[in-house]
Amino acid sequence: MTRVSTAAAPTFRFDRSATPVEANERAARLVDPGFGRVFTDHMAVIRYTEAEGWHDAKITARAPITVDPSTAVLHYAQEIFEGLKAYRLDDGGTALFRPDANARRFNNSARRLAMPELPEELFLQSCRQLVATERDWFPQIEGGALYLRPFMFASEAFLGVKPSSDYLYMVIASSVGAYWKGGARAVSIWVSQDYTRAAPGGTGEAKCGGNYAASLLAQSEAIRQGCDQVVFLDAVERRWVEELGGMNVFFVFDDGSMVTPPLTGTILPGITRDSIIRIARDQGIEVREELYGIDQWRADAASGRLTEAFACGTAAVVTPIGEVAGVDGRFTIGGGGTGQLTQRMLDALSAIQRGRAADPHGWLQRLD
Repeated sequence: MTRVSTAAAPTFRFDRSATPVEANERAARLVDPGFGRVFTDHMAVIRYTEAEGWHDAKITARAPITVDPSTAVLHYAQEIFEGLKAYRLDDGGTALFRPDANARRFNNSARRLAMPELPEELFLQSCRQLVATERDWFPQIEGGALYLRPFMFASEAFLGVKPSSDYLYMVIASSVGAYWKGGARAVSIWVSQDYTRAAPGGTGEAKCGGNYAASLLAQSEAIRQGCDQVVFLDAVERRWVEELGGMNVFFVFDDGSMVTPPLTGTILPGITRDSIIRIARDQGIEVREELYGIDQWRADAASGRLTEAFACGTAAVVTPIGEVAGVDGRFTIGGGGTGQLTQRMLDALSAIQRGRAADPHGWLQRLD
């Protein structure tokens, strides 16, 4: 675990909210916050202009944003975001999980969307200071955390296809519990045949809103088919499994090995994905990053060679996949529930995130 010093940190002005949520009301909201519905009192804000660069950093009251109808993001979709969690540790302290990885990925997305890069220390300090301000918003429920959503969008008012000259970077915080309604369980997924998430040369490896907007119609189709989530195939051959609407995917075989699709530019380089690969290899598990076809998935599930499959991401952490459906019918993976290795990966990752296990890679950045 890394301890963070703020002695030489960038200066953020602090404008305390004049109307914070009262303690009793806050406690009521934190009993069962769900995911992405309960927001804290403050947010971080930093502005960018070509003339001044990054400036006016502050922690301020969470409030609506007022924009001109011609604001560039509304017309040309220059927008990126991240998602990470802060955890309350068993000893009462707080920590961020791999925020440096989020900072690097944020700038990778910025480059792809022709946006200015945010200095990593500014990204990190915006998250640290917001968490320090909102300590009272950590849910006490099992699995609770403070979910942080850093995002940046083109804020210049103009019409014309060019990169904006002005940007607004913000971080909001949400008190969260379980991602799935009813708690963790094996999910069913629908194989999309008509829609793809990303193509070579596109924005697949950037974390931008357009990728998620492109997945919504396919996700709606999955719901109509009685499934929880959608999984996308590659855009060229419509054969290779890529990722779910918002999560990476792993396959577990009867020899104990694991496979996950390779990062070829069309898949988001998930931080949870990378963490699981490292944890598995630390435990002596063979992990291969290689193409895996939908035909192989069906055949391996039928033969018993494939024993488990799971999805992963910051929001849901690790989610077992029990059933797969598509135009060719449905098939079950293993026993249709949570497999042993899936549970093992979830337990190992969660233990590090909560400070209950050794942190050999220095992923946790302790704040206090």
